[in-house]
Amino acid sequence: MAKPHVNDRGFIRCPCNRCINNVQHQLEVLETHIHRFWFMSDYNKWIYHGENVNAASSSNVPQPNSGVHDRDEMFEVLEDIISNDAEVDQLGSQSSNVQYDDLFTALNSELYPGVSSFSSLNFLVKLMHLKVMNKWTNKSFDELLKLLKLAFPKMDLVKSHYEAKKLMTKMGLGYQSIHVCKNDCALFWNENSTSETCLVCSESRWKMQVGRQTGKNVPHKVLRYFPLAPRLKRLFATSKTAKLMRWHRAGKSTDDNVMRHPVDGRAWKDFDRKHPVFADDVRNVRLGLAADGFNPFNSMSISYSMWPVVLTTYNLPPWLCMKPEYLMLSLLIPGPQSPGKDMDVFLWPLIEELKELWENGIDTRDAGNDRKVFKMRAALLWTVNDFPTRSSLSGWSGQGYKACPTCNEDTPSMRVIGKTAYFGHRRFLPSTHRWRSNLDFDGRTERKRPPRRFSSVDIMDQL
Repeated sequence: MAKPHVNDRGFIRCPCNRCINNVQHQLEVLETHIHRFWFMSDYNKWIYHGENVNAASSSNVPQPNSGVHDRDEMFEVLEDIISNDAEVDQLGSQSSNVQYDDLFTALNSELYPGVSSFSSLNFLVKLMHLKVMNKWTNKSFDELLKLLKLAFPKMDLVKSHYEAKKLMTKMGLGYQSIHVCKNDCALFWNENSTSETCLVCSESRWKMQVGRQTGKNVPHKVLRYFPLAPRLKRLFATSKTAKLMRWHRAGKSTDDNVMRHPVDGRAWKDFDRKHPVFADDVRNVRLGLAADGFNPFNSMSISYSMWPVVLTTYNLPPWLCMKPEYLMLSLLIPGPQSPGKDMDVFLWPLIEELKELWENGIDTRDAGNDRKVFKMRAALLWTVNDFPTRSSLSGWSGQGYKACPTCNEDTPSMRVIGKTAYFGHRRFLPSTHRWRSNLDFDGRTERKRPPRRFSSVDIMDQL
């Protein structure tokens, strides 16, 4: 009834007990308020929502019941998710929020008859958190759910980890599974998503299952990709984190000799000079990328290397930007070997999303500015990694006679007892430095100039 009466921005007065028709919200936010605070008890004629002023009082006004949990913290979580995901088109109409129906059902369901302060959704979220923090296996989680259901038959709870994961995905906690070629040649993604063989090496997408004529096909490798844009939007969904995302503008050091955050460094300032339009909006996101390999089985006897790719947000203050809760896992690259020179294949989904965020941006609601929509853009400033990983990310080999990324083609090196040794470090010294003429190093004076500085165009041509 109220849907046709939203204003040109898609907002309408909220008749909940907290807003009492004095505050306007989108329909999605209004729905969460109704679930949490219920209707005003004396709002019988819906004069702000399409009902004729002279019409008789409505007898269908919902009243609170025992299934409502005013103290359940998940109400605020869902309100932030829905208000941030709500899209307003040019006509002001709202997109459907059918995808949240299961969440609202779990939110309004008592965990157990008589327990009105703890919803089924709240309990499930906390249980999943315990699973992650204590490294429970999926099987052990399923067994725990069976035990809880056996001990408490009336408990409203999912039946398996699979069902729990499906519900968590609707809260933005999911990922995309992307199949990978056996030889790391290409991803079966986007225009290649339906291919049965690799377009590069013609290897089959699926493992050969000996002795099985039917059944589900199993891919050789699966890349887990966690989309970046929804999580960046979530940072602006609450007023607290939206304010923290502006810290880098007001919190930078006023002393040029003090560096307490990357915003005080030369790289940040140089980026701002080259891209003034991007730097003009303090809400645009600056990112750093880190990658490295690890053995997920915690056993040195098993040779297996899995590679996580993690992003951090440098808009946040220094005491938060490196905290685990603000580090965003973007890719989980499967093993068993290091991706090596094929790292760019696995980075493809992330690079495409970063390009979209840089070139076009994405509409985002800013809770720190009256939930107004702005065009959020993002830029990757640098990578954080060790020297071998730098070789994989950049494409420049970290081994051999030309391993130095600074000296590039001018790297002075020689073979010494089966190993490559690098020398000529004195050429970085001033031309009049006394160590250049000292014979104690290798018996010769150093007259070479420092190595050439290659432009970005030259380096791209080399790659």
